[in-house]
This record gives sequence, C-alpha cells and structure tokens, in this order.
Amino acid sequence: MNFKNFSLITITLVMVLVLSFSAAAQEKLVVNTYTSDPAPRKAMQELVAQYEEMNPDVNVELNITAHEDFKQAIRVWLTSDNPPDVFSWFAGNRAAYFVEKGLIMDISDVWEEENFYEKFPKAFKSISVFNDKAYFLPHNYYWWSVFYRESIFEKYGLKEPQTWEELLEVGETLKANGITPFAIGTKFRWTAAAWFDYLNLRINGADFHKELMAGKIPFTDERVAEVFKKWKYLIENDFFVENAAAYSWQEGLRFLSNGDAAMYLMGQFILDATSEEVSKDLNFFRFPILDKSVPVAEDLPTDGFMVPAKAPHPELAKDFIAFLGSVEGQRLFAEDLGRLVTNKNMPAEVYDGLTNKGREMINNTDKLAQFYDRDMDPELADKTMDSLMAFWYSPEDYRNIMKEMEAHRQNFIND
Repeated sequence: MNFKNFSLITITLVMVLVLSFSAAAQEKLVVNTYTSDPAPRKAMQELVAQYEEMNPDVNVELNITAHEDFKQAIRVWLTSDNPPDVFSWFAGNRAAYFVEKGLIMDISDVWEEENFYEKFPKAFKSISVFNDKAYFLPHNYYWWSVFYRESIFEKYGLKEPQTWEELLEVGETLKANGITPFAIGTKFRWTAAAWFDYLNLRINGADFHKELMAGKIPFTDERVAEVFKKWKYLIENDFFVENAAAYSWQEGLRFLSNGDAAMYLMGQFILDATSEEVSKDLNFFRFPILDKSVPVAEDLPTDGFMVPAKAPHPELAKDFIAFLGSVEGQRLFAEDLGRLVTNKNMPAEVYDGLTNKGREMINNTDKLAQFYDRDMDPELADKTMDSLMAFWYSPEDYRNIMKEMEAHRQNFIND
C-alpha cells in the first residue's frame, strides 16, 4: 500500500470515528405531536430545528400523527415502558384524566424556575395545575366571545353590553328594528353547547362548571336549572334565528354577514370564515356578567405539552418544556400561524388589533374552561349534547331534559 492510499484510508477512518463519537455524544429527545395539518406541521418542524440549533448536543426525534389516531395511540404510549419524552395534548378534562391515572410527570419545578406563574396570564393556572402541582404547559389558544357587527350597533346607537340586563336591552332594540339578535347554526351541536357553557360559567362559576363537566355534580342540581331558565328566556323571546338546526355554524354565519342578525357567540376562528368586508366590520365583547360575585371565566380551548411519568430523558424533557414556554418557543406559532400564545412577553405587534383585544381580555380573566366536549368525557358529552338539542326544540321541557342528562351521567358513573 502506498503512502497516499494509506493516508486517505486513515483520514476516512478518523472522520468515521469522529462522526460516530459525535452521534454517540448527542442526547436523544422524542417528541410526539398531533400537529398533522400542513401549517402546524411546518411550524412544529421549524420549532424543533430551532431548539436543536440552540442545543447542538441534542437530537430531537419528532413524530407527527393524525389527530384522531393520536388520541388513541397516546393511551398506549403512556402505559408502555418506552413512552415519548414530551407529547402535545389538550388542557382541561383530557389532561386531568392522565394526571389522575398517575401517567404524567410533575413539572412544577419548570414553572417555578421559568417564572411561568408570572409570564402566563393568571387564568392558565386553573387548567395547568392539579392538586397544587403543575402538569401541563399551555402553549397556544383561541378565545370565545360575542362577535358583533359594528355598523349595526352604530346605526342604532348600541354599546357593548357588560351585564345581562344590558344584553337584553340590546336584543330588544335590535328586534324592534327587524334584526335578530343572535345568529347561530346548531346542525352540529357544539354551537348550542357554547351557550350552556357560558351561562353556567357566569351563573355558577368555573369551579362548579368543571365539577359538573367531570360528572361529579348531578344535572338535576337546582343551580343547573338556573342556566336553563336564562337560556329558555332567550329562545322563547326570539333572540336566535329561526330553524337554527337547519344550519351548520358556517351557514348560520350568513345571517350575520347579510345583516339579518347582529351577534354570534363564537370562537376566534369566525374571523377567518367571513369575507374581508364583513371581517373588518366585526368587533367583540366579553360574554356579559350575570353575577358580579362570580369570578370571570372564559372558554379558551388550549393546546399544550406534557411529560409522561416514564419519560426516558426527564431532565431533557423539562428543558424542552421550558423552551416551549418561552417567547422564542412560541414565536413561530404566533407569527406564522396567527395563534395566540400564552407568554405575556410576546410583542403586541405580532398580532392585529382585534387579536390584541382578545389577548387583553384573557389577561384580565380569573379562570378558564376548555369547551363542553373538551371538559367532559367524550361519550357523556355526546349524549348530553343530544339533550341540549332537545331543549332547543322544547325549552319549556327543561326539567325533564335535566333528568335525561342526569340519567346519562348515572350510566357514565356506573360504567
């Protein structure tokens, strides 16, 4: 063998050894998410690349699974001996379920070291902390509120109602001028469930609501009757468009778009579903207060991250969680996806005016709920939402509907 060939072989072997040692020196972090739609997938991939650039000694294995498949697979992963280090999940009952099973790691130390108790709006503590320990890292969310046509309000001299009495006055003025107060489409039942959520949150508060959604309070409780009484008044006094069950929520939106209705209780995504002209004419207000003694709570579907109790690399997982809670770990979701993120230090200029108004509303909120079918067991939610639709058709029969919902709860408990 001549010297030249020997040198080439030696250099090649050295490079192989160096690469092998580098790979061996890298720590591996496994992250499983359900961000399978194109835009969230891209954002998550870029987020991981950003973390790897900041931590060259870490190799992140990102596994992205379709939403519905993920919901089934996560139960297997968490009970196995080789779960991921970090996974994306939903706040509320779905997070609490795994916490109560002892399948989630306590990340209170991360919350304390990163000062998330101050960096996140105070309300997020109510969906992240269980029995005084933090288990969930809230990352991004969208808000719910009453969206309305500014031009209609201006035409009739209406102001954003802050109380129930003011809301009824606004509604009567609109009706007197041939305009239906609320657009809605209940072909898919969750739009009706939003009304139950908000009336219950305003009358009975977030703690009661959370217990009711968890199946721990009977639906025949008299406090639930107060919710149906208020809702019954609105239905019987023509505060909603006729034949609402004939329309999906998008189809119901046309009543708001053409000016036949003035308001719509809906999530932030309504802004993406209207024409540019209508969108510019939309504003929103917080669902009116019914009882000033009840802490203000909002429906705020929130996506975030958790660490399995058996995570193979717990310290590395916690470091990634800390990154996800930082401005750097949330900027892509805010800038590229237009999502509201939880870190209050995200610059306001990232968002448009209406989104900043939503952000400010949440900053001044006491507690959070997720949404009817996020806070409740899926099967129980399915059956009781059928009952809510029965109420929509026959509001005078609310006592029997409460009994029907309670029967579903009893079956849920017994199963």
